[in-house]
Amino acid sequence: MVSSRIHTYENWIFDWSGTLVDDLTMVVNATNHVLRIYGRPEIDRAEFRRRFRLPYAGFYEEVLPGVPLEELEDHFREGFALSVASGVQSPMLPYAMDFLRCLHARGKRMFILSSMDALAFSEHADELAVSHYFEATYAGVLDKRDQIHRILDRHQLQNEQTVFLGDMTHDIETARHGKVTSIALLTGYQGEEELSRVSPDLLVNNLSEIQTLLETNQPL
Repeated sequence: MVSSRIHTYENWIFDWSGTLVDDLTMVVNATNHVLRIYGRPEIDRAEFRRRFRLPYAGFYEEVLPGVPLEELEDHFREGFALSVASGVQSPMLPYAMDFLRCLHARGKRMFILSSMDALAFSEHADELAVSHYFEATYAGVLDKRDQIHRILDRHQLQNEQTVFLGDMTHDIETARHGKVTSIALLTGYQGEEELSRVSPDLLVNNLSEIQTLLETNQPL
């Protein structure tokens, strides 16, 4: 069982949004900013979670067909910045900081692989004072499957010692593409039904469950 081997994983690759931080409100706000620019109706949080998917190019082609992705990304960054300026918060998810400290204390190597805009990620990680935990960060990645092998090769990570944690089916598919262990978290953009459909190696409610496994070496 994966749960009984958690302590053997030396390399921990994290998604960002919905995995370590609760930024769904800001992302929905930024998406609605984009939709307003093109005269399209806004979507609420529930509809966004139901329709959004990665790689996000497919989502935007569905809601705004024919609009160049680079143009949409510029508007999204603007909407994200406006959301920040309005005082909307994107805190660390419960247990996330404790979990990073737990891994750090055990000498584990940590990385970020995220579709979040690279500048927005960098500013947010610095604001939350977590940048120092990560050996390297790969943000602004359109399709994570295109990057996972580069990370493994560049940092000489052994597949059998590496785990990728995320909250969306694309994260699980990326882990499988990279031949590393996948952990799905029910803290973000997709729910249990969607995540179960892609058969992650381990599905947990939150990071505290994984920390318990690390500290006790007991299966869930």
